[in-house]
Amino acid sequence: MAKYDKADLERRMHGAVESLKHDLAGLRTGRANSALLDPVTVEVYGSHMPLNQVASVSAPEPRMLAVQVWDKSNVGPVDKAIRSAGLGLNPIVDGQLLRLPIPEMTQERRKELSKLAGQYAEKARVAARNVRRDGMDNLKQDEAKKEISEDERKRAETEVQKLTDATIAEIDAAAAAKEKEILG
Repeated sequence: MAKYDKADLERRMHGAVESLKHDLAGLRTGRANSALLDPVTVEVYGSHMPLNQVASVSAPEPRMLAVQVWDKSNVGPVDKAIRSAGLGLNPIVDGQLLRLPIPEMTQERRKELSKLAGQYAEKARVAARNVRRDGMDNLKQDEAKKEISEDERKRAETEVQKLTDATIAEIDAAAAAKEKEILG
């Protein structure tokens, strides 16, 4: 089984935070931002692909996104993917260009997005806790194999817990900042 590797745990926890920041960047705050469409996947060529692999996204105006689809046959699937992504956007198809007006945010929509930010944060917290659990399990296995002493295991478990606490604090701070941005 895997040995305890502090660097690997740090990398995985950092990955959970980066994934959260990426997800939060996709939540719109009333301004057009091409990152808004990053989570959108399109079903083309028999598989699901990220939108940025079948089209280019730009923000020509503060309240408008433009999606230039490269292959004409993908316009329909791209339109469908954007509509079903739960972002509240309705593309206007103009040939191979889709224009997405960014609607004014209602208080209700702000609350929905704030709740979604909270869900993203909880997903990141769960990921961080899973990494902690893996680290603790590896330490117990190392101790059982007599590769480390009980004192070394306890010392390392304290390190893992500190790393987890710091990661969750970073996750909470990122989520709080995004919720303030959404609700503000």
